[in-house]
Amino acid sequence: MSFEPSLQVPLQKQDIIGNYVGSSNDADKYAKQAAGNSTLAIYRQALSDYDNAKFGWFHVKTCLVAGVGFFTDSYDIFAINLCSLIMGYVYYADAEGRVNPVGCIIGQFAFGYLADRLGRKCMYGVELIIIIVCTIGGSFAGTTARGLSVYWILFIWRFILGIGIGGDYPVSAIITSEFATNKNRGAMIATVFAMQGFGIIAAAIVAIIVLAAFKGAIDSDQLMLDYVWRITMGLGAVPGLVALYFRLTIPETPRYTLDVEQDIARPHAISNPLVLPSLKKWKNFKVLMGTSVTWFALDVAFYGINLNSSIILQAIGFLALLKTTAGNIILTLLGTIPGYWAAVFTIDRLGRRTIQIIGFVALIILFCILGFAYHQILDRSIAGFVVLFTLAQFFQNFGPNTTTFIIPSETFPTRFRSTCHGISAACGKIGAVIAQLGFFQLKDRGGKNTFIPQLIKIFALFMLVGLLFTWFVPETKGKTLEELSNERDED
Repeated sequence: MSFEPSLQVPLQKQDIIGNYVGSSNDADKYAKQAAGNSTLAIYRQALSDYDNAKFGWFHVKTCLVAGVGFFTDSYDIFAINLCSLIMGYVYYADAEGRVNPVGCIIGQFAFGYLADRLGRKCMYGVELIIIIVCTIGGSFAGTTARGLSVYWILFIWRFILGIGIGGDYPVSAIITSEFATNKNRGAMIATVFAMQGFGIIAAAIVAIIVLAAFKGAIDSDQLMLDYVWRITMGLGAVPGLVALYFRLTIPETPRYTLDVEQDIARPHAISNPLVLPSLKKWKNFKVLMGTSVTWFALDVAFYGINLNSSIILQAIGFLALLKTTAGNIILTLLGTIPGYWAAVFTIDRLGRRTIQIIGFVALIILFCILGFAYHQILDRSIAGFVVLFTLAQFFQNFGPNTTTFIIPSETFPTRFRSTCHGISAACGKIGAVIAQLGFFQLKDRGGKNTFIPQLIKIFALFMLVGLLFTWFVPETKGKTLEELSNERDED
């Protein structure tokens, strides 16, 4: 359906304001202004009014729809950490079923670019469909008649699942950022990301419940554990199925509609978003460098610690499956979830950059203590080690794990905001690849789990790198997305 050019702006305005702000009076106001003001000025006024709109149910629903996706993501990522241990009992080998970080990198690049090219709404839900299908498919993985083992089949499913999980990062972050009011933007994006904490604990609780339900059968036949990991993994698809309809029906964001689809300010801008001409300028490139390197440095330690927390728990005495799972719940309840929600409630007051600096500094100190005094602490008090380890979990999430997700969703122009978030997130996953390969290759150097203290010291060094590159990251608190994009300076 087409409209006359003179009528298109008011109709688009009415659609946007009706969907996002909920006031038909505002739509009428913009329509009346159209006759005497420039189109660009009206669009900017519409965004200004939207930035200052009252926080309402639409914003809550946006957080919930995006957050359920992150709940599912983290459930899948951290459930496999527990399922890998269980699979080792079934298949008499070290399981390698983790989410493939290479798939995540591909998903972050691809969905980041496509969300700029095709629109946020067009891509939102596609990544969740991938996650749901691959979660269910992975839970039914088995050895083929012609020689492919269950691990290879699971590897294939987890690789494709990684693409879906990777794609969720830029799309969910950008949609939440562009729907948010200026006053609550940080808290809204942090709330979406904080759902990871609930996904982690849900994975551990489900594993315990399923293990308990099969306890009698497992005592009689250890191979009954095969049902445990499959059920635990497969249940991760349930929250995604609940959220799928809402993702597929969410409207396009107002900023993408106004800045890219209408393309008022730059008619040529969307012709080739990958060129990113603005990033040729140092003031813009340094921001992408800052968001990418800080995320990379953080994820080396974050995934090195969290994806291998079961190994660390076993190294300090949590040997049985139930004890390892319970240990993960304790760490999550005492450190991870409080860290996420401390960030949610303070990020719009303290600021993103401030919290990131606090987190990196605290992690440098904690990792140095844990690394250099690893054996001394364990010999004197396992409880003391758990306290320090829990504090590290807290400051990862009340710190750079949350802020590195938020800042790239705010600091770039709309026409390539998602692409830049995808680049930053992919750099983080490259850090995760290094962490996975490095941890498993080095942890047993000199004996089983002997090299863990040295790995923790290496993590401290990466935290120092993250702290130094935070210098290039701007403070986004209290600023509109238009102010942060530097677009006006380029007009």
